[in-house]
Amino acid sequence: MFINKILVALDRSELSKQIFEQALALAKVTQASLMLLHVLSTEEEGSPYVPIVYSGYSGLNYYSAVQSQTLEVYQEQWNAFKHQSLEMLKSYYAQADIAGVTTEFSQNSGNPGRCICDVSRSWGADLIIMGRRGNTGLKELFLGSVSNYVLHHAPCSVHIVHLPIVAKKTEDAQQTESVSI
Repeated sequence: MFINKILVALDRSELSKQIFEQALALAKVTQASLMLLHVLSTEEEGSPYVPIVYSGYSGLNYYSAVQSQTLEVYQEQWNAFKHQSLEMLKSYYAQADIAGVTTEFSQNSGNPGRCICDVSRSWGADLIIMGRRGNTGLKELFLGSVSNYVLHHAPCSVHIVHLPIVAKKTEDAQQTESVSI
């Protein structure tokens, strides 16, 4: 099997740097081109909190200015999140360009798993490289698993980069600490 096109699914986590580095190294060896993909989703860690707007309850219509302001603040936060994510893609693109690897990038909105599969299909990817946070049990049930979805629905091979055990323990400790505060 020849690898000519590698789709690299990235988010704004620390793991993305490792995912990119592995994809870049493989692209250099195989002379493959890269498609760097970020999917804008409210499910991504660090995305702005989605405000709940009750337009049907007449009592809250009285506070329409507050409602409007809340949506405006959310839109500003979403635009900043979108811009920062695009800057991340541009930074990785520049690194790949310097390394002499043919690269393009795309930032799409939607369900991350479906979007990764759709882009890999339409772009004709031979391989998808993506990360896995390692959610299990109830956390996976409620948050879903993008990597699991892609493994079962991708039109090509999938390489999963795992969060290192030390980093995962540190991340879990930080989450536990923030919950108990």
